[in-house]
Amino acid sequence: MAELNAPLPSLADRARAVSAEGTIVGVHFFRQVPVFVLGEEALLFAPPEGNRLVAIHGGAILASAADGQRIVTGGDDGKLIATNRDGEYETIATDDKKRWVDQVALGPDGAVAWAAGKVAHVRTGKGEQRDLEAPSTVAGLCFFPKGFRLAIAHYNGATLWFPNAAGAKPDVLEWKGSHLGVTVSPDGKFLVTTMQEQTLHGWRIVDAKHMRMSGYSARVRSLSWTHDGKALATSGSEQLILWPFEGKDGPMGKQPMLLAQSPARCSVVACHPRQPVAAAGFADGSVLLVRLDDGALILAREADGEPVSALGWSAEGQVLAMGTENGSAGVLTL
Repeated sequence: MAELNAPLPSLADRARAVSAEGTIVGVHFFRQVPVFVLGEEALLFAPPEGNRLVAIHGGAILASAADGQRIVTGGDDGKLIATNRDGEYETIATDDKKRWVDQVALGPDGAVAWAAGKVAHVRTGKGEQRDLEAPSTVAGLCFFPKGFRLAIAHYNGATLWFPNAAGAKPDVLEWKGSHLGVTVSPDGKFLVTTMQEQTLHGWRIVDAKHMRMSGYSARVRSLSWTHDGKALATSGSEQLILWPFEGKDGPMGKQPMLLAQSPARCSVVACHPRQPVAAAGFADGSVLLVRLDDGALILAREADGEPVSALGWSAEGQVLAMGTENGSAGVLTL
């Protein structure tokens, strides 16, 4: 395994600098053009020919999701807004009680899910809407990779809901504690939640078998599946942690892969869409490209003390966009 105290090959000087002048909370792409989601009000389109700020919300942006055709955002103004590649936007839903829209997910055939308080909403691409009240405040949303099913994270577990199955009782996966985020494996066999504690919890969906994934030094805030779906990359420790999800048992009884040892905590991860490579951002401002086969490292951003808060790849994996809490950003074309 490569160590950070050894000289690393670097691509950092090839990155195009972008100033967002505000905390960056997410990044998405329209083809090769990165779009940075700012913590307050706006999206920053950052093509090579020049930046363009598009103000869309009347306050903080709390959640975002994208599918290559639109970026959908939720804000503390109670609005769900869709923005296209031209920067044109429309309000597609408003919470009638002015509650924060703080969870967003995009699903098959143009479907969108969002949450405000305890209520999860799903609207199909045809405009049909379904609503479900969760047992407690909705803390995470994720569509299954196949079929029309939504996973909802909340206190004491997760709910699995088929929005089109009128009258059908949703399935509930129980585990005590605050579940704050949710993801489903690309093969649809496993569900994993991030928790308030320094751990992940998972279930094998076919039989609700529990999986506990611990050993973190901080709460896990960022998850990313590898391009082949065989491992889940996570933040939350002073290295990149990848849990194996091959076979019918997933990570049960197995040890994670530990790569990119760092003096700083890993704050955000993003796996390459086509290659066994992951980008890992750290609290000291550094970003490392990690080759998963052998742990080889390339420096993509120098440490500057600005915690990395957002990473994203273009669909082809040719461009990596990086953003920090202080508003400094970079765009690296490989």
